[in-house]
Amino acid sequence: MGFGFTGEDVAYLRSAEGGDALAAVAQYSLTTRTHLADLAAVRARFGAHASALIETVRLRRKASAKLDRADRWLLTDDALQQATPHHVAAARARRLAGRRVHDVTCSVGAELSALAGQCEYVVGSDIDPVRLAMAQHNIGAGSGVALLRADALVPVTAGTVVVADPARRAGGRRRHDPAALMPPLPELIDAYAGRDLVIKCAPGLDAEALGWRGEVEVVSLDGGVREACLWSGSLGEAGVRRRATVLHSAGPEEQYTDALPDEIPDAPPGRWIVDPDGAVVRAGLVRHYAAAHGLWQLDPRIAYLTGDDVPYGARGHRVLEQVRFADKPLRQVLRAYDCGALEILVRGVDVDPDALRRRLKPRGSRSLSLVVTRIGRASTVFVCEPTVGGTAPTRED
Repeated sequence: MGFGFTGEDVAYLRSAEGGDALAAVAQYSLTTRTHLADLAAVRARFGAHASALIETVRLRRKASAKLDRADRWLLTDDALQQATPHHVAAARARRLAGRRVHDVTCSVGAELSALAGQCEYVVGSDIDPVRLAMAQHNIGAGSGVALLRADALVPVTAGTVVVADPARRAGGRRRHDPAALMPPLPELIDAYAGRDLVIKCAPGLDAEALGWRGEVEVVSLDGGVREACLWSGSLGEAGVRRRATVLHSAGPEEQYTDALPDEIPDAPPGRWIVDPDGAVVRAGLVRHYAAAHGLWQLDPRIAYLTGDDVPYGARGHRVLEQVRFADKPLRQVLRAYDCGALEILVRGVDVDPDALRRRLKPRGSRSLSLVVTRIGRASTVFVCEPTVGGTAPTRED
């Protein structure tokens, strides 16, 4: 569950003395192997503050891949688990640029720091005084962000876009029922009925079951789906109900919506099998993505695409051979290609990849991938050479 910070802990950590202590504790390894020795040493130097110091340094290290300048942040474990990654928060802030925004569940301020650089006026509020104190430290005195303690279900500003991120974790455990979030999602929507509203949710949210009538944006970062974001109708793009935003830590932002063309050819498999980004799949925009990149589907019911090139950032598998789905011919083909390390991707077929790998017993030196899928009613396998996404492979002559 992590260490339970108090207001006194936060006040100490924000002080000059606490800052010096944090710098000193950051020199310790704080690994599982050194934990007892490090804890004893920190207690000997800093007494009752030892646990708060160690937890803060530990959380800062965990946050380094998620937050900008994480070595200056104050955090709780639950707050870090739900904190919006910097690149995702920055993309949302760009959509809200120039507006007056109120983050009603600001927590430790991960979203506020991005909004402050883009929006005309920013307010942050939270019910937890400890997290508010941390947010005040994290965003800095010169940010221009107003902070106050308030219940997210009680509107305290007018004329603002309301941004909310209902807590999906408690004590390290994830909640899935929208009504069990904090605050409950249906109550949050009712509290701000008629207002400009942006709500961050888990990627698996069933927005239709919730009755949401605005835009649903699914966001990924570096290939991992991070969230679904609900945008009220006044904030969305005309004619758009579904959007996939594909972000890269180093690379361009990609946007796909259901307003784009989705006409794609019906053709045999191309040189490459392309596994679309998870945001595209979850947003139901596979055909729109394919049309944008000159690809087509192996089967209209399966999310694998094919074509003669691989789009930027996508995962591509260069087809070496197509084989019927049976163990004996697969073993023979893999042996001919000297296959050793074998990645198995499955869609549309009831196959356990680990069990299949054990049956095939690859023992060679070459790394290959198998794409096991269905075309029409027939199960088929593509033996491929995998290519990590990042830059589009060059087309072979």
